[in-house]
Amino acid sequence: MNIQSAIIKGAKTLEKKLILSPYLDSEILMTKAINKDKKFILINADKNIKEKDLNFFQKLIGERSKGKPVAYLTNKKFFWNSEFIVTEDTLIPRPDTEIIVENILNLTKYKTNLNILDIGVGSGCILLSILKERKYYRGTGIDISKNCLKITKINAIDLEVNSRLKLYKTNVDKFTLGKYDLIVSNPPYIKRHILKYLDKDVAEFEPKLALDGGIDGLSEIRKVIKKSSELIKKNGIFILEIGFDQKNKVINILKKEGFYIISALKDLAKNDRCISCIKI
Repeated sequence: MNIQSAIIKGAKTLEKKLILSPYLDSEILMTKAINKDKKFILINADKNIKEKDLNFFQKLIGERSKGKPVAYLTNKKFFWNSEFIVTEDTLIPRPDTEIIVENILNLTKYKTNLNILDIGVGSGCILLSILKERKYYRGTGIDISKNCLKITKINAIDLEVNSRLKLYKTNVDKFTLGKYDLIVSNPPYIKRHILKYLDKDVAEFEPKLALDGGIDGLSEIRKVIKKSSELIKKNGIFILEIGFDQKNKVINILKKEGFYIISALKDLAKNDRCISCIKI
């Protein structure tokens, strides 16, 4: 069987399972199976695929058919301007979260030598994207997951920003090290009872630890805001990702902790997604 025929067959299998982008997913999984890029596939579509590669490809299609995200099958996800390694221990970076990176770069375009803290660093996609763009910034990432920190470390080395990065395994409540010019966080903010109703890709495969925001969706956000108010310098910038229906409640919490609201930005679907503020 040639590469193109295998991709088409794989796409038909995914289509039957109501996967939203069957052909694209099949194509991406083929690049993983034969360890080549998309350009190679386009040029060599009529070349026969090795039996072991075909078996691997069919296994990947089978996993995708069950709803397992492509990013976990390939262990890769493109975010901002870089490709990040991801595993089932890390949340998959989302395009909506790129507005945080864009917002930080806009707010700090005239600033140099910033010291940044990322609370719940995950794969490192936010913090490392900033460090990659700004050569004189330094970053600290904290996470309660040892495996997440390992992935962040690998990504930092790949992006050549490791020398400006410190990582700590800790709960936000217990972290007391340093004062920061900018703090960013994408905390768990989904209401616990809603988790099981999320898309299958998310509900069954992404880490609950990175999604569960407690009964009202705000329990982790409250912790992050309270601790950030202690760790941030006066006039420091705080950027927080939120759920689509949390803006007003989160703004009230921020104000009580001494933050002045700069803006609330919307994501690609026009939902409130990111609040920017300054410590006063």
